Amino acid sequence: MYSVSGAAPWQSNGGYGQPNGHPAYIPVPTRNPYASSLPPPPTYVPQPLNHSSPAPPTPMTVASPAPSNESKKKTEWSPAVRAYVNRCFAAEHQIPGIERSEMEMKLREVITNAAQSNMLNSYNWANMPLPQQMIAEDRKRATLGLQSVPPNFVPPPPPLVPLSFIPGSTAPHSASSGSAVLRKRKSSEMSAESDNIHPPWRSKKGGSLEDRMSAPDKRPRFDAVPMSSKSNISLEQRKRRFDNGGSGSSSPRKNGPSPPPAESLGPVVGRSEKLEKNYFRLTSAPNPDDVRPLPVLRQTLELLKQKWRKDNNYGYICDQFKSLRQDLTVQHIKNSFTTDVYEIHARIALEKGDLGEYNQCQSQLRALYKQNLGGHPHEFKAYRILYYIYTCNRTDMNDMLSELTPADKQSEEVKHALAVRSALALGNYHQFFKLYNDPPKMGAYLMDMFIERERLAALAAISKSYKPAVRLRFITEELTFESEAEAAQFILDHEGKELLEEKDDYVQMKTNNRLWEEAKMAAFKFVDIKGQI
Repeated sequence: MYSVSGAAPWQSNGGYGQPNGHPAYIPVPTRNPYASSLPPPPTYVPQPLNHSSPAPPTPMTVASPAPSNESKKKTEWSPAVRAYVNRCFAAEHQIPGIERSEMEMKLREVITNAAQSNMLNSYNWANMPLPQQMIAEDRKRATLGLQSVPPNFVPPPPPLVPLSFIPGSTAPHSASSGSAVLRKRKSSEMSAESDNIHPPWRSKKGGSLEDRMSAPDKRPRFDAVPMSSKSNISLEQRKRRFDNGGSGSSSPRKNGPSPPPAESLGPVVGRSEKLEKNYFRLTSAPNPDDVRPLPVLRQTLELLKQKWRKDNNYGYICDQFKSLRQDLTVQHIKNSFTTDVYEIHARIALEKGDLGEYNQCQSQLRALYKQNLGGHPHEFKAYRILYYIYTCNRTDMNDMLSELTPADKQSEEVKHALAVRSALALGNYHQFFKLYNDPPKMGAYLMDMFIERERLAALAAISKSYKPAVRLRFITEELTFESEAEAAQFILDHEGKELLEEKDDYVQMKTNNRLWEEAKMAAFKFVDIKGQI
């Protein structure tokens, strides 16, 4: 039956019962057992369960499912859809209070729902409400508590637009029923189940009293809206809280009687005819009978200038000027006369070394100069530069320098102040003291406030350069002392008694760098800026 070359598959080389230790059976394939010339059967590889994908072309190849044509169709948007998207991003259709991210999320949701229901080409996109309009309507309903009203946007949709296209609608459709479960639930979906929502203390899970008391939300949720809607409600409430005097506030003060409307704080028109009046800080609305009008204030200023030249009583003059400034403030008077009052008071304060009153006047003058109300802006800008040098205020100094105009830099006062600043920045004490000897107008009064510490810094530099001693005459001329006696007294006041030596015809000072460095550090450590605003 079988040839020599065509033996049966179950016959092995050793045969049955041979003593070679092989088992007495041979695995037999189930397909075509008698076809010895055919190739071995292919190995079976299970295919993935995908009903929508077609079968592989050959049993030997395991191929991934070919991409369907439906995924390509999703990216092919019709002109109507593209026009709808362009209208969504148009500037004239934007609504204040609705972020771009919210609108994009809503737009993505609308188009996704239409694509999943295979209705992209069936809707009237020209009359479709925009996403920002849907969001605004949802917020309006959530604010008014109309959670049971279905979110069908007004105006009503055209006949070609089914209810299922509107986001959040509960209209059934076979194509998008599965995706609707995976989407986030909207306030309209929650409203249908509002009757079945239990507060935390009626939880179906039960639990002990401690578990119920430690619940994260102990307040009953009457509206049952998503967290995004609740955040929008809170945002609207906060906005209304500050409208119309806080009429939308939920504070307990709302239940009390509303306060009477505040009286208008307009300018007061003075009726007083007194030329002199003491200064009192106001604790209530000013009385017009105690306030002097502008013509009386002009007479008061002339009287104060005469008394200052005659009596030179700074306490009285300062009190009267503060009262004059107060009357100008309560009457909202800002003109060239106001600038003159503040400039005269600032000069008198500088002359008497009252840095606090000077700085108050300087602050007001800075605002008046910006309004071009006359005065001498170049002069007081120079004073302000010197004041910043005294207070070591580098930040305000940089701001001041940035505000200077080319016309300001050409004025004599500002030129001198900038030269003083440059000399100190470079450590050129020789140039600084030359500028100190020739200041324009009242700049010397401000330089007197920091001349002592600059002399200590100069002595520290001289002690480094001159060894082992330097003549007192040189110090007197270099540091602009009036006499050698004044220079010697300055050294003695700073514990330099042991440094002075008398020679045959001159007096010299031993150079002790450590003493003057310590004195310099102590002088720059504290700056008195009393009264600065």
